[in-house]
Amino acid sequence: MQLFIIINSYLLIWYNACIIINLDWSEFSSIMDIVPIERLNATDLDMYQCGAEACKPGHSYGPAVRDHFLIHYIFSGKGIFQVGDKIYNLSAGQGFLICPGIVTFYRADMEDPWNYAWVGFNGLKAESYLRKANLTAENPIFTYRKDDYIKNCFKQMLDTRNITKAREVRLLGLLHLFLSQLIEENGQEPVNKAGSNKIEQYVKKIVEYIEINYSRKISIKEIANFVNLDRSYMGLIFKKYFNVSPQEYLIHFRINKACSLMKDPNLTIGDISRSVGYDDPLLFSKTFKKIKGVSPSIYRKIWWSLLESNQ
Repeated sequence: MQLFIIINSYLLIWYNACIIINLDWSEFSSIMDIVPIERLNATDLDMYQCGAEACKPGHSYGPAVRDHFLIHYIFSGKGIFQVGDKIYNLSAGQGFLICPGIVTFYRADMEDPWNYAWVGFNGLKAESYLRKANLTAENPIFTYRKDDYIKNCFKQMLDTRNITKAREVRLLGLLHLFLSQLIEENGQEPVNKAGSNKIEQYVKKIVEYIEINYSRKISIKEIANFVNLDRSYMGLIFKKYFNVSPQEYLIHFRINKACSLMKDPNLTIGDISRSVGYDDPLLFSKTFKKIKGVSPSIYRKIWWSLLESNQ
């Protein structure tokens, strides 16, 4: 049981705090390298993960749900992508979008398994950028075969393993370039929606308030008063953008901040707890384990173990 928990802990840390990159882009070697990434927690667009893999025949993932947007782009081979009762047969030069909160499944072909790269992201502008590229939960497939622009974007993302001081900023820039190319090739004419822009401004103010005040005791009522909205309505428009309530966003933001602070060996778990708005270390540990699957102390041990193994 303990071994199962530890293995799952590694996977959780990989999913939440790493970029998986392929050591040999041209050959898509099965050997993978793990490079720690500090999420910038940018409001408009934030990078979660990216990577590449040469899948084995029949390799699959799901059915599963993500908490952010995830785009896969296929370089060679083929496979299937399933959303609900819809099954898409895809091949080189095509890609698929996974939206947060939606159950999906995908599998490599048994005879000609795909090699693909992926990028995960979220933020206030994420959904609107994807809509401009004509990518939605109802229309999750795109085709790009005109040149190597997208392939090169992913290659540059993976090459950021050689950057030590500005990796996250470079990745965010490459993500913007990648999305801009999808918009340019597949997008429709923009439609001005004043009401939608107003709601977006409210949501942005909510996020900014949380990110500035997360380290102290704040309530959802306090946030609603700050943006001058009814608490229920505020929760409704916020969930429309992030697929989580303001309370859930606050909790996840605090826990992600705590994960970053654990890299400082001079801070105790109690110090970290108080730094992210939890005066009660026991409540902090309980909340942390609920979200990450392991206690803060175990998470910290695994993080340092991963870091040492990659040095």
